[in-house]
Amino acid sequence: MTAVERFSRRHDEDLTHRAGDAVYRDLLPATPPGPGQQYAFEVDLDACSGCKACVTACHNLNGLDPGESFRTVGVLHGGAPDAAYHQTVTTSCHHCLDPACMNGCPVDAYEKDSATGIVHHLDDQCIGCGYCTLTCPYEVPRLNPRLGIVRKCDMCAGRLSEGEAPACVDACPTGAIAIRVINTAVVAADAVVGHAARTRESGEPGAMVPGAPPSWITVPTTRYRTERVVPADARAVDHHAVAPAQGHPPLASMLVLTQVAAGAMTWAALGGSEGAAVSWVAVAVGMIAMAISVTHLGRPLYAWRAVIGLSHSWVSREIVVFGAFIALSIAAASGGGSALGGAAALAGLTGVICSAMIYAAAHRWWWRAARSIPLFLSTAVAGGLALAVVVNAWAGSSGLVGPAVGVGAVAAMGLVADAAALRRASPETDAARTAALLGGALRRAHRLRVWLTLVGATVLALGAVVSGASTAGGGAIATLGVMQMLAGAVIERRHYFTAAAGPRMPGGFR
Repeated sequence: MTAVERFSRRHDEDLTHRAGDAVYRDLLPATPPGPGQQYAFEVDLDACSGCKACVTACHNLNGLDPGESFRTVGVLHGGAPDAAYHQTVTTSCHHCLDPACMNGCPVDAYEKDSATGIVHHLDDQCIGCGYCTLTCPYEVPRLNPRLGIVRKCDMCAGRLSEGEAPACVDACPTGAIAIRVINTAVVAADAVVGHAARTRESGEPGAMVPGAPPSWITVPTTRYRTERVVPADARAVDHHAVAPAQGHPPLASMLVLTQVAAGAMTWAALGGSEGAAVSWVAVAVGMIAMAISVTHLGRPLYAWRAVIGLSHSWVSREIVVFGAFIALSIAAASGGGSALGGAAALAGLTGVICSAMIYAAAHRWWWRAARSIPLFLSTAVAGGLALAVVVNAWAGSSGLVGPAVGVGAVAAMGLVADAAALRRASPETDAARTAALLGGALRRAHRLRVWLTLVGATVLALGAVVSGASTAGGGAIATLGVMQMLAGAVIERRHYFTAAAGPRMPGGFR
């Protein structure tokens, strides 16, 4: 029977929404979780009709804003023409055993209930940085612009504690969603061992449903069950419908400027000419970057909380390290000696690596550590050296052509490396979706970035040449070249966010 036919039969037999113990007898566990257990959603795919009553009920009961949702419904399709496969999939927070949202939060605004396993978001603690929206592979936490904080599903914990079903469970007319008590050890073993076996057999990462992120990343607890055979080519209907993600302009600018500042301080620490002046410029650029980063927050007045998660969050580590970098750079620029200059440079480069690890921890191809760390360090090298060339050009120094050419070489190598990686992208991969974005919706901006980078490097070299004859002219031309290169770098860093495409649940936010 179809899901609708099954509901009709249950309605005729008066088994649906009848007062008494029969109401939730199939949808809630008889006892709460014990040691080594937790609550989890269970979805009967064969019963899901895609009516979205669960979405509406969740929205109404939780008082969500327009456009805000804790639950979505998507569609899988595939199979042969004479045996087509069509399946609706409802999804929400999976209350993972190893939640990435909690691990990455710099202010400890998440907690996993030790008794129920439910992952709660602490609204009062949240500063609205949105990093959990990037680290969660299922994109469950969503930033509420009106409130300036992130919100997510808590499995209607208040209702569960009183023996009532969550809104989605209560509203589903076919009883497709239920709450179960699961054994956490079994779920963990299935995610690591069972899905590893599926990977060897199919060549695809083990996931809850086709196209979803690999379960080993966070070990989600939601169980999807079906008696139908899922075809190997099953995909979400929106699998190929990629669209640019949020660009995060403050983050893009902050990343570029902190890396340039770290590179400039490294130049000064290595004994580059005009080291004191370059150090002060590095301090100014670094402070501007830190000020810009605060504008990214939904609740900027609580930015001081961002160091709370130092033991587990790369965001907290980045903030602490760059704070130390600014302090050490000021001390070094004030005549503190070469030892302080070296310490400042080391802190700056360490902060650059921390920045890369924030995104590498999200397990997306475009943000992988093998790309992010070299990319961020190359920005530090090229940007810092370019800044030093400008300072020296205004000071009338000679011998700047070599460093200027080095800036152009590093920048060109970055362009070639990205182009080569995207050109080799295999179909149906995250790399292919990123390439489709850069060659489609982001094409004009991507070309502008390449043009600004190459032209800026050329103008910088021209300024280095002219500075030998005219200090003011060479300095002005070199400054123009650096501004062009910085603009190109900011566009590239925006594409670092907008072009990131990864596996998603069917019907997830895109």
